[in-house]
Amino acid sequence: MSAELAAGIVVFATVTLFTPGPNNLMLMASALNYGFGPTQPHVAGVALGFGFMNVVVGAGVGAVFAAIPQLYDVLRFVGAAYLLWLAWRIATAGSLRQDGEARGRPMTFLQAVAFQWVNPKGWVMAVGAITTYAAVAVFPANVAFIAGAFTLLGFLSAWTWVLFGLGLKQVIAGERTMRVANIAMALLLVATLIPVFAGSGS
Repeated sequence: MSAELAAGIVVFATVTLFTPGPNNLMLMASALNYGFGPTQPHVAGVALGFGFMNVVVGAGVGAVFAAIPQLYDVLRFVGAAYLLWLAWRIATAGSLRQDGEARGRPMTFLQAVAFQWVNPKGWVMAVGAITTYAAVAVFPANVAFIAGAFTLLGFLSAWTWVLFGLGLKQVIAGERTMRVANIAMALLLVATLIPVFAGSGS
């Protein structure tokens, strides 16, 4: 594998992972509401879950989507429904307990792993990475490198967005402000569906 192609994978992964999307917004909301420690299973589920998803796509699932484009339509609607439910959960997480923390609980490791399979942005990233960079080396080394890059950078991206949430937590005082912040993040999460549906249908 050439250094140029390997660098291309790293740049692609960095740009797609660190930009706003459902995973990052939910991680920021989780850190805001529950703090750093309780959000770590969510972090691990996102990073490891998406890395594993790249392995599965590289093993042949991506070809199925290429052969049956209608599967993308199914994914869009299933993912949108789940995202709307998650946005509702974030929007209603503003009430505080007596200790000052938000009511409810953060996403678990398995829930975060499962979310990768209905995350439209995740599918675009995984299929795009495999179809674009699969020729960098022979199988399975090519898929292993892509999955490894997404996993390692995924942890860095996830922690970055968790830190954003912790920073926001420092400037928010009171239940009303917390509720407003959660509603704003819920609306941003819903807004991530716009590019998913913008080009669907004619």
